[in-house]
Amino acid sequence: MKLHISLKVNNLEQAIGFYSRLFRQDPEIRREDYAKWEVEDPAVNFVIEAGSHLAGIHHFGIQAESQTELNALAGRMRDSGPGLDVEPATCCFAKMDRAWVDGMAGERWEMFLTHSQDEPEYGEDRSECCVDPRHPRQPCCPEMNAGQP
Repeated sequence: MKLHISLKVNNLEQAIGFYSRLFRQDPEIRREDYAKWEVEDPAVNFVIEAGSHLAGIHHFGIQAESQTELNALAGRMRDSGPGLDVEPATCCFAKMDRAWVDGMAGERWEMFLTHSQDEPEYGEDRSECCVDPRHPRQPCCPEMNAGQP
């Protein structure tokens, strides 16, 4: 398992420079409005997205390495309290299975298993982008959230 942190940032280029220096590596995936690092030390899947009106923590998560591990995480989520939202195998940047739950401070937690990422069919057509389960009519991708609270 690996911790996942997702942030919205005001200036993507400056943030990419900062986090690349901090992690001592360039992002594995870089898009116009998104960058992702798979860091081994500390073990973290770290994502930043453009979103000046939403700058700050977007969500936390735990990345599973297998379907068995994801099933165990989903069980832990169910046991932690109400509000488990299971999402089909799709997202803006990858094909994945995932579930969401709200933490005690109102933060969102995502548990996920990535099947494939950064392929042509994911990340290009953002019109069918992933959605935030708390706001199903509001897509999670930054350019689709423009002007929304």
